[in-house]
Amino acid sequence: MLTGYDRTWLRGDLLAGATVAAYLVPQVMAYAEIAGLPAVVGLWAAIPSMLVYAVIGGSPQLSIGPESTTALLTAAGVGALVAGAGADRYAEVAALLAIAVGVVCLVGWIARLGFLSNLLSHPVLVGYLAGIAVLMMVSQLGNLTGLQLSGDTIWQEVASLAGQWQAVHLPTLALSAVVLALLFGFHRLLPTWPGPLVAMLIAASVIWLGVPGTESIAVVGAVPSGLPAPRLPMLGDLSLLALLPAALGIAVVGYSDNILTGRAFAIRNDQRIEPTQELLALGAANVATGLFQGFPVSSSGSRTALGDSVGSRTQLHSLVAVAVVVATLFLLGPLLAAFPVPALGAVIVYAALRLVDVAELRRIARFRTSELVLALATTLAVLATGVLVGVGIAIALSLLDLIRRISRPHDGVLGYVPGLAGMHDVQDYPEASVVSGLLVYRYDSPLFFANAEDFRARALAAVDDATPPVHWFLLNAEANIEVDLTAVDALEEVRATLAGRGIEFALARVKFEVHQQLEAAGFVERLGRDRVFATLPTGVEAYQRWHRDTYAADPATHPAPGHPDGLDGTRPED
Repeated sequence: MLTGYDRTWLRGDLLAGATVAAYLVPQVMAYAEIAGLPAVVGLWAAIPSMLVYAVIGGSPQLSIGPESTTALLTAAGVGALVAGAGADRYAEVAALLAIAVGVVCLVGWIARLGFLSNLLSHPVLVGYLAGIAVLMMVSQLGNLTGLQLSGDTIWQEVASLAGQWQAVHLPTLALSAVVLALLFGFHRLLPTWPGPLVAMLIAASVIWLGVPGTESIAVVGAVPSGLPAPRLPMLGDLSLLALLPAALGIAVVGYSDNILTGRAFAIRNDQRIEPTQELLALGAANVATGLFQGFPVSSSGSRTALGDSVGSRTQLHSLVAVAVVVATLFLLGPLLAAFPVPALGAVIVYAALRLVDVAELRRIARFRTSELVLALATTLAVLATGVLVGVGIAIALSLLDLIRRISRPHDGVLGYVPGLAGMHDVQDYPEASVVSGLLVYRYDSPLFFANAEDFRARALAAVDDATPPVHWFLLNAEANIEVDLTAVDALEEVRATLAGRGIEFALARVKFEVHQQLEAAGFVERLGRDRVFATLPTGVEAYQRWHRDTYAADPATHPAPGHPDGLDGTRPED
């Protein structure tokens, strides 16, 4: 990403790197806490991931490293694998999981599985992030209040808080509230400032100055100086297959986040992101992170946006951020050790609240009610089942929504509209006219097992509703870009039913590949090759010739009758 570097970009990249580093240090330390690891591990994870992505990543601006969603997924995955294990084993498995995530992404790169970035629809992703946000906030209730909460689910943790609210440590709660207010204040009034770092420094100063009541507030504690030596974590009693479910979930979510964030900034800057290249970059970044005792990483939308706002142009800004983080580890260990734990909790809550995109939920609601329901259902699924299961449910909901849409698509009877070339859906144009005895029908979806019966029923219903009676049924197949054997059987059933009524079945605008499939299934032979037309006009002309030969007169045209898109006379519901 640094080839052909323009020196005029240097100032922006240097400023962006320093600014992102100032924001990153407290943020990734907080995310390590979410993952159940010592805060310093967040810094260990950030350095190798940013270095690797700067070399092979596809986005000039994407900021890679510890991120809220993957941190929470890590906590869920590692917690399930080594429940009750000591801190050292927990950290070892978190590093193993990072390597496993990297291997999954690298396998995807080899297999060219870039299309996986489309597994999460936008409403599902918005709902998923809202669920993640709630889980993040609940996970910090203990740090914000100074209480020891119990429970394995968010409901149990909230109940635990409610049962001991009178024991809340008020100085801890007050410091959390002040830091949270500072974060929102910086975001609103000074958005280009490193708000999290300034807020953390203020909080650390309060502890250092010994403000009355703060002596019992928990702090991060001793931070190891320098970087750990690279090494391969030990599997121990775990198997690679045991790591796979958690690694797959984190890989899918992390990769989708990479692609969506990368594309958003690429579009703004007239660039293009190659999905398969991102699999390689994310995979290599996670492997490197695991070797340096980190945990799974992905992209950070907030850090990427911050770098962009102060002028980042290339991945040089990430290299500058790495240099600042390394200097921090070697020189500022005592300062990091003084960071109050409730202040880190406030940083996490701040990040979580920004994941809930209320404006986007409103836009989804305005666009289509069903998509809002899908987003909210995903949120509830994440809250009810946990993060890892929620990933699978989110993907399943996206795929089910796709199948739902194409299992009952829009259909239409086509006719002529004064002043418009071609044929158009008569329901859209009250002034449209149709050719007497000819029903030109379009079904706007690939034909496959999930909608084959719907096609059959609605095509025959269109014939039944037509006036005057139909002599020819001409299927405009331009939208039927794919067929399977179940769909071919449905076509044959429609053809045979119409033939029994004395109605000719014909096809127009059949894609070459679909024509080959219909040939292979024997449908074209049963239909007759003279009933397959390259264009709609040639199909209509063939009917007109047939009408003249049969009735010694040209067919008349007449106003189109109302044609229901569904069997109930209405369009299919969203």
